[in-house]
Amino acid sequence: MKVAVFRKEHFNAAHRLHNPEWSEEKNDLVFGKCNNPHYHGHNYELFVKIIGEVDPVTGYVYDMKKLSDLIKDKVIRKFDHKNLNLDTEHFKDLNPTAENIAVVIYNILRKELDHSLDLKIRLYETERNFVEYPA
Repeated sequence: MKVAVFRKEHFNAAHRLHNPEWSEEKNDLVFGKCNNPHYHGHNYELFVKIIGEVDPVTGYVYDMKKLSDLIKDKVIRKFDHKNLNLDTEHFKDLNPTAENIAVVIYNILRKELDHSLDLKIRLYETERNFVEYPA
């Protein structure tokens, strides 16, 4: 019996979408306001979905307290109130688009979970714009 459990977390972060190989004009054309050289911020909503078999002893797919602590330790602590371009190793050479942030979070958490569990990340950059990985 597979069941999905979800944990919602929140973090605030600044970033700039920019490709250093392009001209300023092309960056402005592709990324618009998100290419602001002084950065801009978002109030991200993160949903972590874990799918797995219910443990017959505990009744859990995954202990939600452990999941909360894991997300806070491995993701929130690293990204909350940070400039993703400047303050994190993950985005030194990776454009911090919502898509890339979701993939990075997935890769961070995937290493920490048993391989019998499926993982999905949904990241809201705004109320209307969100990404999901894997698709």
